[in-house]
Amino acid sequence: MRDQLRVGGVSESVIDDAVLILSELLSNACRHGRPLGRGMVGDGDVRAAWHVDKTGRLTVEVTDGGGPTRPAPATPSVTAHGGRGLNIITALADTWGVRDDVHGEVTVWAVVHAGHRHEDFATRVTAPSAAALSELAFADPFDDMD
Repeated sequence: MRDQLRVGGVSESVIDDAVLILSELLSNACRHGRPLGRGMVGDGDVRAAWHVDKTGRLTVEVTDGGGPTRPAPATPSVTAHGGRGLNIITALADTWGVRDDVHGEVTVWAVVHAGHRHEDFATRVTAPSAAALSELAFADPFDDMD
């Protein structure tokens, strides 16, 4: 996938985002979805795909046999061991959604712009600078302790 996208002119940061999104989608399919049913391509499996359209948008998608609930972002507690996958996808993707078919298959897809991103994921989630923290006035309650 990486080599084909690079040859197609997709930036490394977009490829990194797409790989992480695909990883989250596959994890969710394995954890929450049913395998694709008998008689279908990939009997007992999930299906992953990607493509770049004429406008340069990269779409990654994962299809499974559906699950007990519809995919939706969660609000996990700080100590929860999961529940952050679709929030990660929301942060990385331009858009994402769910597509159902008549056979019960569910495809979760995400679009990442295949052109140059102005900032990568690490930039978008980096901790605030020391200057930004000082504006929060955390030290103020302790000033009277001298």
